[in-house]
Amino acid sequence: MLMVRGRAGGTELTGTLYERGEQAPTFKGAPNEAAAYVWVCDEFYEVDSGGSSQLVDGREVNLAFESPMPRGFDTREQAVDAAKEHVRTQFARIGVDPASVEFEVEKAELETDL
Repeated sequence: MLMVRGRAGGTELTGTLYERGEQAPTFKGAPNEAAAYVWVCDEFYEVDSGGSSQLVDGREVNLAFESPMPRGFDTREQAVDAAKEHVRTQFARIGVDPASVEFEVEKAELETDL
């Protein structure tokens, strides 16, 4: 499992990329189980009132969240590229220049129930 983290505007967004052989979450709208790589990350947009408040670039932004939109990919490169584009898009939706997003991709260990 990879964690793809984008940072910009004084905040960050992290999504999860499940790799071949790992059990991605299953729920309505999840990609076909045959997908080698599955990307899952929040989607959000700015609202005038309500939502969750977040400080971005020194201004308070109210965010409304949509259901995560999981996507399946055949290769790791396709999946990481799409993950980065997804994160850039979320930042753009709240007024942050997508070109300013800095990325970190790190391997995360799956937690198991003991």
